[in-house]
Amino acid sequence: MANIKEDETYHGIYHSARRSEYWQQLQTLAKQPWSLAQLFAQNDSRAARFSMQAGALYMDYSKQCIDEQILSTLFQLADSCELSTRIDALMQGALVNTSEERAALHTALRLPEKATLQVENQNIVADVHHSLAQVARLSERVRSGTWRGFSGKAITDVVNIGVGGSDLGPLMATTALDEWADTEIEVHFVSNMDGTQLDNLLKHLNPETTLFIISSKSFGTVDTLSNAKTALSWLLATAKLRAGTEDSVLRRHFIGISANSEKMSAWGIHPEHQLQLWEWVGGRFSLWSAIGLAIAIRIGMSGFKELLAGAHSMDEHFARADFSENLPVLLGLLAVWNSTFLQVNAHTVLPYDGRLSYLPSYLTQLEMESNGKSVTQHGDHIDYDTCPILWGEIGSNAQHAFYQLLHQGTQQVSCDFIACVRRYSGEVKNASLQQQHELSLANCLAQSRVLAFGNAAVADASSNSEEISETATNADKYKYYRGNQPSTTLLIDELTPHSLGALIALYEHKVYVMASIWDINPFDQWGVEMGKQMAESVHQAMQHTQQESQGRFDTSTDQLLQRIRQLS
Repeated sequence: MANIKEDETYHGIYHSARRSEYWQQLQTLAKQPWSLAQLFAQNDSRAARFSMQAGALYMDYSKQCIDEQILSTLFQLADSCELSTRIDALMQGALVNTSEERAALHTALRLPEKATLQVENQNIVADVHHSLAQVARLSERVRSGTWRGFSGKAITDVVNIGVGGSDLGPLMATTALDEWADTEIEVHFVSNMDGTQLDNLLKHLNPETTLFIISSKSFGTVDTLSNAKTALSWLLATAKLRAGTEDSVLRRHFIGISANSEKMSAWGIHPEHQLQLWEWVGGRFSLWSAIGLAIAIRIGMSGFKELLAGAHSMDEHFARADFSENLPVLLGLLAVWNSTFLQVNAHTVLPYDGRLSYLPSYLTQLEMESNGKSVTQHGDHIDYDTCPILWGEIGSNAQHAFYQLLHQGTQQVSCDFIACVRRYSGEVKNASLQQQHELSLANCLAQSRVLAFGNAAVADASSNSEEISETATNADKYKYYRGNQPSTTLLIDELTPHSLGALIALYEHKVYVMASIWDINPFDQWGVEMGKQMAESVHQAMQHTQQESQGRFDTSTDQLLQRIRQLS
């Protein structure tokens, strides 16, 4: 890794991609009619040509509306945007987060212990592994039963209180890897500001054996701190009955994870139970840090390190592989082609595996908070489409929810199908579960096929597909599937901590590729700040009488506040 001098900054590489010849070529090519059925008919080896593997991940993107010319032009566009230089800048700790003038070093969180990366004359790898050692120490104390609550009982339940990446990251990973759990300690997650999650959870927990992790980079997030305050009150109500003190409750029942140690201490978190974050770690990229403590408690530190190793393997692939064989580059360029040029402005993630139930929500935040931008890194307003609307669900559930729109709606939607090939095939085989898994895989392949080819996907209906679309009576046209919905299929050999780490890192780097082509900063989120500020103003107004706050806002907000006061 190259050293980054203390006074060296990275304010983005200026390019005029939007006005480049390759951008214009893609705009022209996008206007021609694209038929997946014709693309496959013209090339018997299309599936093999447009597939690629990296480690345990196999990606088939042959059902995207591309050909050799499109792919070649996308690579030329990437070169014109100096994507290779941008990737190097990310990996080397340059200030790629231009609006906040800092690095974005989530990749450093999974570097091997013997690696070095100098940022502002500091080897941050040493800092990272010092923090990981603290994670190992605290997680082992909890897992071994050494950590005791205020009454002397061992911890049985851990509650992670966070929001955004501090919640979705560890929630997604612990759910996906629950089969790897080797402890009876249960891990729970609370994020909702209104207290619903926490209230429902506390009814079933024992305050004497419950440990809370407060995860907040700033340690000032109102959502998180309001839940933490309620948790503390719940603990104190029981502790006082057993002659416990507030100091003992805080010391024995709370761990803090933040970049702000002063605020953690002021809240009451004991210094030995504070885990460090850094300003160069964005929340949605932070599960690899101490934010992953809940993961380490549930699957053990060795499993957590395998998760990091899997992500690092994808980092190496991203940094070194040629663009034509680079999974994150290919995935990112295809997303740009769909959203910006084909104007496919909706994207859905469809994992055909219940263990990945929170992956769509995780990726929704990752992509939309990162790339939901309308201004370039140089302050110019963007007049082309950037991040699409993204959502998703477990595939088998989605088939009974929104697949109707995918198959017969009026809008184009690009799709990512994700499936794990091997499951239920360990030492103790369960034939019934294996059959269910095979049925899930069959549905995954079938749905991507029908989305691509429509009525022609079914052999006995292919001869009638044109007739249904053009000459059928109105009574029959409702049976028509138009097809031509672009999709990518990702097959994972087997879901393990290592392969999950690689999968998540794949999508992180996809986001960066997209941002590099669009010349936007994917590492800030100013769009959420004004809403927070306005919420504070509205909350203050709620504390005053109608006369005191009347006319402070627009007439709609004033009227709604009045209605709330009347009912309160």
